[in-house]
Amino acid sequence: MIIPDISLQGEAFRPVLLRLTEAGDRARLDALVASGAVRERHDRIGAQLAELARCLRPADALTGARLDAAAEELCPGGDRHRYGTWVWYPWSGRLVHVLPEPEFRRVRTDRNRDKISTTEQRHLLGRRIGVIGLSVGNSAALTCAMEGVGGSFRLADFDDLGLSNLNRLRAGVHDLGLPKTVLCARQMYETDPYLDIELWPEGITESTLDSFFGDPGHPLDLLIEECDTIWVKVAAREAARARRVPVLMDMNDRGMLDVERFDEEPDRPLFHGRAGTVTARDLRALDPAGRLAFLLRVCDADRLSPAMTDALGRIGSTLSSWPQLASGVQLGGALVTDTARRVLLGHPVRSGRYYVDLEALIGAEPAREPAGAAL
Repeated sequence: MIIPDISLQGEAFRPVLLRLTEAGDRARLDALVASGAVRERHDRIGAQLAELARCLRPADALTGARLDAAAEELCPGGDRHRYGTWVWYPWSGRLVHVLPEPEFRRVRTDRNRDKISTTEQRHLLGRRIGVIGLSVGNSAALTCAMEGVGGSFRLADFDDLGLSNLNRLRAGVHDLGLPKTVLCARQMYETDPYLDIELWPEGITESTLDSFFGDPGHPLDLLIEECDTIWVKVAAREAARARRVPVLMDMNDRGMLDVERFDEEPDRPLFHGRAGTVTARDLRALDPAGRLAFLLRVCDADRLSPAMTDALGRIGSTLSSWPQLASGVQLGGALVTDTARRVLLGHPVRSGRYYVDLEALIGAEPAREPAGAAL
């Protein structure tokens, strides 16, 4: 493994993994430290080994000297410096010491059990998820990575992070101008350096659509579609249906989640029939008014929130774009991840549209407490 040129790290998104049991990686780490590129060094491998011991022996109530001994047994040869993986994040200059991949994953997802069993977690980490559109899709991708739903990801977006994105994306002002694909990949790798992430920074086009879905040997298992371009919405679904890939979409309005199980229903009409016979090719010929009318049809204009309905008539006059809130985006990330997990595990999830409208659910009247319940 070659450490990239430190001077070219402006849009680096993949960390460098160094295993000091290999002589070549030891030399690379020495060269990296000598270069002065390492701004912060984090070595908490002892604490991670202690956590691993507790995860493997939960009934032993390990503390003190017993915990130290149990942790020591997990490090072959006792050389903690060479144990595990040193991860260099070139965009931040951080060098971090973590457990080997299986042990890292065991500890990092330990609190998922048994909402997700160990067998299910392994299965999920073997799945590949595509995400198109990384404003709303950023939350979905990050939540999937945190929960261990997917071990491989393909991220597509042509846009860069702007100041107006910071009302709903977890990012900082120092990230302005960064490609949204790079931003999302960095955030995911900082949670789990062992992920496999591929980027499509030019977004989805006619020339990139097939490569995004992958060849038969490396197909997508699930697509999360969150883009603004109407042609892409339709073309991606046409490709997903042809390849029997399920599609999830969060509308970021009234908590609406759209599920299309093309894996189970390969002849299912796009958008549950709301698109009619319109194809992606047809959309190319529509004028802006026609594309807006199509969008309103497939998004159920009569079921939009009052605020969104009002906004649609003012975009381009008093509004620059449709409104979105961080709370709605985060809710969407949770809805997509929970549903993606169940779809990928083979649980029964039917195609359709589902609403988790917090304004309707919370505020009108709380659920009644059982008789005798404490306040």
